[in-house]
Amino acid sequence: MIFTNSGANEKSKIINKLNNINNIQFKFSQKTNGNIEKGKCVLAFPGKLKCNYEDKNKKELVVNKKIMAITQKRYGKTLFYPLAKSTFLNILGKRELINIVNENDSIIGDYIYIVFVDDNNFKTLIKFGKEDFLLSGWTSSDQYNNQIIFDIEITSINQIIDDDIFILPSKN
Repeated sequence: MIFTNSGANEKSKIINKLNNINNIQFKFSQKTNGNIEKGKCVLAFPGKLKCNYEDKNKKELVVNKKIMAITQKRYGKTLFYPLAKSTFLNILGKRELINIVNENDSIIGDYIYIVFVDDNNFKTLIKFGKEDFLLSGWTSSDQYNNQIIFDIEITSINQIIDDDIFILPSKN
């Protein structure tokens, strides 16, 4: 791996791509403590995400600006989390993500990694493709210090999306 402060050319290509993207649809693989979860998501800038997990609990995650709701449809149970102190919020905001790319160091290996340390000293590696300069995932830690590796494979860009999919479930 090459650690670089410059990477200016790669960074400008990533920023160019981000500037031209309003939404992406992708497949994901999320690994936490050896446990692997898979599914599909829609990310609409700024700050909207919906993921459907391919699991027996029919887990669904919806983020709408500053709130995340995780529903296990099998049990009809929803938990709500504020995103105010989450690094996740920086990835979901296009402006924030562009600032992170612009202002932080990059590591070039199989991918282009942007190293981001937030105000709470949490480190996140944000991964972009070396060929297409598109978001490919991220590695971060949760509040319990578990490493979370989130890999994505973009399936479409800038499709027409019904904004209603990002409506948070009601609090019962």
